Amino acid sequence: MALSTSADAPLPVGEVSRLIGGWIDRLGAVWVEGQITQLSRRPGAGVVFMTLRDPSYDISVGVTCYRQVFDAVADIVSEGARVVVHAKPEWYAPRGQLSLRAAEIRPVGIGELLARLEQLKRSLGAEGLFAADRKKSLPFLPQLIGLVCGRASAAERDVLEVARHRWPHVRFEVRNVAVQGVHAVPQVVQAVEELDAHPDVDVIVVARGGGSVEDLLPFSDEQLVRAVAACRTPVVSAIGHEPDTPLLDLVADLRAATPTDAAKKVVPDVGEELDRVQALRDRGLRCVRAMLEREERGLAHALTRPVMEHPHRMLEEREDELHALLARSRRVLGHLLDRADSEISHTRARVLSLSPAATLERGYAVLQRADGHVVRSPDEVAADEELRARVAEGELTVRRVVGPHA
Repeated sequence: MALSTSADAPLPVGEVSRLIGGWIDRLGAVWVEGQITQLSRRPGAGVVFMTLRDPSYDISVGVTCYRQVFDAVADIVSEGARVVVHAKPEWYAPRGQLSLRAAEIRPVGIGELLARLEQLKRSLGAEGLFAADRKKSLPFLPQLIGLVCGRASAAERDVLEVARHRWPHVRFEVRNVAVQGVHAVPQVVQAVEELDAHPDVDVIVVARGGGSVEDLLPFSDEQLVRAVAACRTPVVSAIGHEPDTPLLDLVADLRAATPTDAAKKVVPDVGEELDRVQALRDRGLRCVRAMLEREERGLAHALTRPVMEHPHRMLEEREDELHALLARSRRVLGHLLDRADSEISHTRARVLSLSPAATLERGYAVLQRADGHVVRSPDEVAADEELRARVAEGELTVRRVVGPHA
């Protein structure tokens, strides 16, 4: 139950410590895994003192056990070893200090460590942290390279020397950290996060030389794997030798077999690049020359054609054809005009032969009454009626006379 306290009714320190001890006593015995960082075996003492630390976090707790408990594993357990402890939490009220009293200590074997790593690998892989589509490509020529490595280590020397030999003007931002032991994980994680936040760092290299499985365990730590997966900057893993495959290799954007290999993959070789540029220039020059030669051959072939040797010949041929067509059109037009003239003459003759004027030319006359009607019978004309007589050369007026001589 929650305690009821106030500024006017506070609890004494001793009471608070007693209550904490009571709560901790109710926890019971637990199995705890960690790494031994301090080990004290005082001669003649019946109790062994240890400090058990979490490799992934900056947290540790004191452990005590009877000497006979520790003697059972004394030959295989020392400082730096990973162990599993069956212990009961205890609260030391006078100092307000939490500790564990161990009843059993078991060393974590290589097989067990590898089994746990395989389980962690499957778990992180199921989250997609190792997926290929998450990998970021490295820049061709990084201006500033972040390097996480041990202080004055062979890995640092190899990366710096090889990179500067390949490209003398390359720059590094180095973070020296612990690469094994209980402080390795938090220091490497902090260094990676600092370099990822650096605005000028183009790529981060995490390098370490070879070592045993236990030495390389920090680079398979879940906290480090997740920190690298969250980086916006490409990360290159260069841990151990070729057979070593910590989980960092799987989550990194690029895996290098060794620190030297990392330098070769991150920094281009200036000599090789110059040779590549020269090869591309030579190839381009050969392509241009081949194209020019091909075009020259095509032009020379075109110039040998008759139309190119005598360009006016085509115009002259077309001129002759034009004159011939013009003469032909004139002849055809003349024939058409002559035929049309002949047809008109014949038509005119036929018209003239059928015309009333031609009849008048032969001495005939046409009588018309005053209203213009042609007289066809004497009965149509009254006595003394004036008529118009049309003859070939004109017309005249006549009158019908009725009498004995009519």
